Amino acid sequence: MEATAAANATVEAILNVKGREVWSVPPDTTVFEAIRLMAERNVGALLVMEGDRLVGILSERDYARKVALLGKNSRTTPVREILTPALHTVTPRTTISECMALMTDKRIRHLPVLEGDKVVGVISIGDLVNWIIHAQAAAIDQLQAYIAGGYPG
Repeated sequence: MEATAAANATVEAILNVKGREVWSVPPDTTVFEAIRLMAERNVGALLVMEGDRLVGILSERDYARKVALLGKNSRTTPVREILTPALHTVTPRTTISECMALMTDKRIRHLPVLEGDKVVGVISIGDLVNWIIHAQAAAIDQLQAYIAGGYPG
């Protein structure tokens, strides 16, 4: 896959590889419990859901800026007080390059993936970078095979 093809691939392709598991908490969860879940699952953000409805996202950055620096107590502060409500979302049909542009422009690291109003996954900047690295490696392998005369065609 060449670099252009990698950038034109869609979020669906990433979700097909990484899976569609979503870690979330309700808004009344304490920040401490949310941070504990992030550590257990080795993720940098959690979706905040009221039932099936996405109401925000909580990231390690939110914790650092809105709890630690302000001296709030993570064991008593509910997630609803520090979540980021203004969400930027994508669909499974959004391209990798569109995601990269959105993340760069908005300075965000996680994008919930929605199909209509239903959450179907989450992608991170790391997911995008890994996708591009693997795509570039595949393109290099194809070029090396072509140069060595092993290219079929």
